[in-house]
Amino acid sequence: MFVAASVEPKPLAAPLPGGQTGATVRLHPLLAGEMRAPPGLLEAPSGPLKQPRGLGLGRSRSDWIWLPIPAFLIEHPAAGPMLVDTGFHPSVALDPKRNFGRLGAAINTFRMTPEQGLHHQLRARGIDPMDVGVVLMTHLHSDHASGVSEFPNATFVVDKREWEAATRPRGVLRGYHVPQFDYGFDWRSIDYEARDIDSFATFGGGSVDVFGDGSVRLVSTPGHTAGHQSVLLRLSGREALLTGDASYLERGLREDVRPLLMDDEHHYWRSLKEIRRYLEQAPGALVITGHDTEAWPRLESVYE
Repeated sequence: MFVAASVEPKPLAAPLPGGQTGATVRLHPLLAGEMRAPPGLLEAPSGPLKQPRGLGLGRSRSDWIWLPIPAFLIEHPAAGPMLVDTGFHPSVALDPKRNFGRLGAAINTFRMTPEQGLHHQLRARGIDPMDVGVVLMTHLHSDHASGVSEFPNATFVVDKREWEAATRPRGVLRGYHVPQFDYGFDWRSIDYEARDIDSFATFGGGSVDVFGDGSVRLVSTPGHTAGHQSVLLRLSGREALLTGDASYLERGLREDVRPLLMDDEHHYWRSLKEIRRYLEQAPGALVITGHDTEAWPRLESVYE
């Protein structure tokens, strides 16, 4: 049954308060649970019936893999702590249907401990979750927006097209679950097609300097979803790019690895091309992709 959203984002008025000339940020990758998936979801099979085979038809569930569900803590010297995505809500560790609904809990398999909830992980780093001032949403798929309700004091920033796609009828069939994010919080949307939106580096689809100091930028990378966006950060000695699901795998940055599900294939490959061109221009940049089971264990606990 379609559940309409009861809230509507206001336009983002950037920059947000807290910018500081020359600011650099600290980045903490946070593993916020895992979800089991067929390998074909990340790399689509070729040949006939590729869609059902990619979704696991004819393949034993013992061959499925555990996908890391990432979120990121960013510490800004003046704006304070913020997040990129929210990971799984802590209730997923106990009863997934409370957060994903009966259908989502029935068709997905989760692996999570209570300690992987972001509230717990933030407190372990000496941060009060109520002090999180901004949450940058790469997109609103249920594995990224599950924990929205945990941060009522934050300003949530989303692409306007993403909100529209997530709240349309049949959104559940495209990976969205409106009750996860339908809260009367401070939602702000970016219209990347507005005349005052500029490009940045190789990202021609638009970019927003969140605090006006160059330390945290959003770049439009649609294709995986209608309004997907990635995050560019300035660390003390290099830049960092969080691709979100614009690329699931590190290997996808070098090879044409076709994921099974895309909102728009043309936009997907265009966004990936822009990411690759950026990495050619910034070869020393740290890059963290969306759900790479091999890359995640190699990540450091903090990057400065």
